[in-house]
Amino acid sequence: MDQSLYQYSLCIALPLMLFFGFDMLFARVPDKSKFFNFLLSRRLMGTALLILAANYAVHFFFALRLKDLNATILANMATYFLCYWLFSSALMTLLDDNYVTGKRFSCHLILWFAFTGLAAAEYILPEDSAFWATRSLALLLVLYGLFLSIRLLRTYKNAVRMFENTHSDDIGAYISWLSVFTYWAVIFGVSCALLTFLPDKYIFIWVLSAVPFYIYLYCCYQNYMFFYEKVDDALKDDIGMHKEDQVQQSDGADNEDVPVYHSDIAPRIEEWIRNEGYCKPGLTLNELSVQLCTNRTYLSEYINSVYKMTFREWITDLRIECAKRLMVQNPGLRVQDISVMSGFLSLSHFSRTFREKEGCSPARWSKTNSE
Repeated sequence: MDQSLYQYSLCIALPLMLFFGFDMLFARVPDKSKFFNFLLSRRLMGTALLILAANYAVHFFFALRLKDLNATILANMATYFLCYWLFSSALMTLLDDNYVTGKRFSCHLILWFAFTGLAAAEYILPEDSAFWATRSLALLLVLYGLFLSIRLLRTYKNAVRMFENTHSDDIGAYISWLSVFTYWAVIFGVSCALLTFLPDKYIFIWVLSAVPFYIYLYCCYQNYMFFYEKVDDALKDDIGMHKEDQVQQSDGADNEDVPVYHSDIAPRIEEWIRNEGYCKPGLTLNELSVQLCTNRTYLSEYINSVYKMTFREWITDLRIECAKRLMVQNPGLRVQDISVMSGFLSLSHFSRTFREKEGCSPARWSKTNSE
């Protein structure tokens, strides 16, 4: 092995992992009770990073790989098994306040002990048997990581779907990094399980590949702290209202005096659209249902079935059409003014959304349609 490349790669990765881990564990967050889960998530992630840093430190100070390759691979896999759960738990905590429980923690800890026990037992097997046993453990590690990732992605998609049907703002954009990180983690996790088997002269790739991965993670956590409160409020409101809707639906199942039907909702929505009520920034499905004096469940079902869109898509289309009318009727208005008047929270969001819908910038569209 080229010892210099290997040592240099560890010299780069180890200080970064230590800094990220300790910062996530001990850096302060806003002193509010609602940041409890964010803090718990960050501490779980910090713990995982420090465990990985300890693994790197063993490699760096004791050159374990040079002394016993098989023991190194088994130790790496046992470390990853524990860190996979810590990673997924940290991210799940951001989407589910009640995810980390004593029962779940104990279950995964027992699984880790069992995996580590198998790794230890494999170490004493004859060389021929150990070859296949090690690869079987690597496959088990990959399957475990995939199981955790699929559950996280399913929870993420459910949250985004809920936001799409209840908020006019793109709340899902604030948590999109969770999806990006998870897909990246799947690729990286599978790669790690394979990279640990690399020939010695290429093992520095295994170490250096972690650097951009964890830099991205750290930056995302730092940035997400500014949006966490907004996302958490939206998530709790939606979950609470979803439970209320289920109760209302069960209570009204045998009741003839059910909430208003489509024929009653339609004229109210048409009147609301004529009054450009959709131009109010931050509009939610619950607010609109109150304005229309109807049940939010029926209103959501009406929008989904009649317009074939989610609530956010429907409101966005109405705002884009409003913006186009304003640009035609008032060609002298600035794009920023158009954005505010049509209900968008920011110029950048308006410009990006308009380009996605119309295939060009608002300024270009205005110039083309004003001539």
